[in-house]
Amino acid sequence: MDRLLDFAQANPLLSLALLGLTLAIVYTEIRRLFRGYKAVSPAQLTELINREDALVLDLRGQGDYEKGHIIGAKHVLPSQIEPEGKLLAKAKESPVVLVDAAGITASAAAEKLVKAGFKRIGVLDGGIGSWQSAGLPLAKGR
Repeated sequence: MDRLLDFAQANPLLSLALLGLTLAIVYTEIRRLFRGYKAVSPAQLTELINREDALVLDLRGQGDYEKGHIIGAKHVLPSQIEPEGKLLAKAKESPVVLVDAAGITASAAAEKLVKAGFKRIGVLDGGIGSWQSAGLPLAKGR
């Protein structure tokens, strides 16, 4: 412990940087625990589709969707997600998984659905890229 204090006194900027990074990691992990939706791996998504008929929403642009999407996925732009709309009205208690290019932009749409009362929301961890990396099939066209 004495060596740690000596280091902190000798290197105040490094010590502050370490403290800042530690706090950022802790904050991120705590926020992830309470966000209301979870990251879903390609294997978990396959299981949700096969066992629970999960609704998969592809949030990428129309061109990317047509180049290749998860079989059975519905195309919808993030700005078009309506929790009370026809597509989602029956899915409040069912699993709904959002897919985007890299697993980043789907988070805002997931938060919107959680706030609207959806109980089982997931985001494909790593987006469509992780699906392809797992060697899982894609459908082309509409």
